[in-house]
Amino acid sequence: MAASSESGSESEKARIGSLSREDIRRLTDELLNLRSALRALESSQNLQSVHPDQIASARNLIHYVALRQQDLRRLQEELSRGGFSSLGRCEAHVLDNVDAVLSILHALQNNQTRWNPTQPRPIDFAGGQGLIERRTVALFGPTPADRWAHIMVTMPSAAADDYDLVRELVASGMSCMRINCSHDGPVEWLGMINNLRRAETELGKPCRVAMDLGGPKLRTSQIATAKNSVLVQPGDRLFIVPDDLLPLSAELAAEFSEFPTVGCTLSEVFENLRPGERILFDDGKIGAVICEAHERRLIVEISRTRQDGEKLREDKGINLPDSELALGALTSKDLEDLEFAVQHADILSYSFVRRPDDVLALQNELERLGRPDMPIILKIETRQAFERLPSLLLTAMRRPLAGVMIARGDLAVEVGYERLAEVQEEILWTCEAAHMPVVWATQVLETLAKEGMPSRAEVTDAAMSVRAECVMLNKGPFIVFAVKTLSDILHRMQGHQSKKRPMLRRLHLADDLAVERPPA
Repeated sequence: MAASSESGSESEKARIGSLSREDIRRLTDELLNLRSALRALESSQNLQSVHPDQIASARNLIHYVALRQQDLRRLQEELSRGGFSSLGRCEAHVLDNVDAVLSILHALQNNQTRWNPTQPRPIDFAGGQGLIERRTVALFGPTPADRWAHIMVTMPSAAADDYDLVRELVASGMSCMRINCSHDGPVEWLGMINNLRRAETELGKPCRVAMDLGGPKLRTSQIATAKNSVLVQPGDRLFIVPDDLLPLSAELAAEFSEFPTVGCTLSEVFENLRPGERILFDDGKIGAVICEAHERRLIVEISRTRQDGEKLREDKGINLPDSELALGALTSKDLEDLEFAVQHADILSYSFVRRPDDVLALQNELERLGRPDMPIILKIETRQAFERLPSLLLTAMRRPLAGVMIARGDLAVEVGYERLAEVQEEILWTCEAAHMPVVWATQVLETLAKEGMPSRAEVTDAAMSVRAECVMLNKGPFIVFAVKTLSDILHRMQGHQSKKRPMLRRLHLADDLAVERPPA
């Protein structure tokens, strides 16, 4: 009996890799608790409004959100130490990945019954990847011959009349034409689209049309100084007023004489602003804090500029990253532009979306106009949109197809440049969990498109963009060359990277250390 007890003790101490059997049991319990948390969050959500084609993706998104509500770093380390999946690349198939590890852990403990949950089988690795690929094709068209990622290009005004430019863009690799509704008008837009359709036919290459609704424009208007600008430095104060108060009457000029007065295009925002909230101007070049907030005026104090100060001019963007604005994302101009877009475009890009109600508003308008299933690309460009991303995606899933654009210009201003890197990663991961195609946008190869020579940093940025399903380029004199360059970068990088997963293709540099063969 003593020998048997000793044998049992030795068995208990036996190790699997660097893990003891006790470690295996503990990891199993932790994963079971994690799995319960995934299922609990799923059960708490009402998915009745989700389109049937999106149900599996909605569940997987919820599982991913539940996963990321916990700090799993220690668990990941222990799983990796034992040679198991660390769950680090599970975005597209969360519950299946957890179940796969549990199945192995059960087998290692010599359990008589296999790990076989009774719930419907979750989406697996191949299923998640396949959904993303099929939705990318449905949204942007057939996969280009030489790369996986699509290239979207913003049209210059010249594209309305310059057929050769549009043809060259399509020939060089553009597979989605972006028309910014903030510029030009229906006559020019139709000219661009007609040129595109002609080029498609001539070249035999399909290209989608995405029309970008402008959204509310929160900008500076008149500046009540002789030069229509004001030089500001930290510590300076300004009055911010609705633009309908400018130019100031003699009576108001006396009231606002203490500080320079700057107009704001959207008077509706004043009622939502509070002291202590930040207000940023000109793509974040000027930072300020609201000191006083009244119905028709703000007093703000400048907190950040360049060393020698910064000039604030008319028609510069205003960002309010801390403020909960009641402003809707659809403007009266957007509704007019929508009438054209539903007749001529394939995709709608939705600017300054902040909350699920914004998504519902556009979906309802599309239903009214007879195109309820027209795909919407949600432009994530505010802090509020980023923080509500799961809810925005679930609302977009009321329709069979949608996408997301990481609009990194305004987003960087809203969340801070120091946070942009992690924020864009989180958006990529969350959209992968929703099996939703992503557009990587803003300043991609911008110097190349404008000046004909890229900076080193933007080449690295373009290489990182291969993890998205589509990459957007803005207009510039060298835009055709920029499309060709981006196409080449994407082609090269897809052999090295797929989403978060490094791909280990054969490297030519590895030939530097070849095994020497003995002479015959």
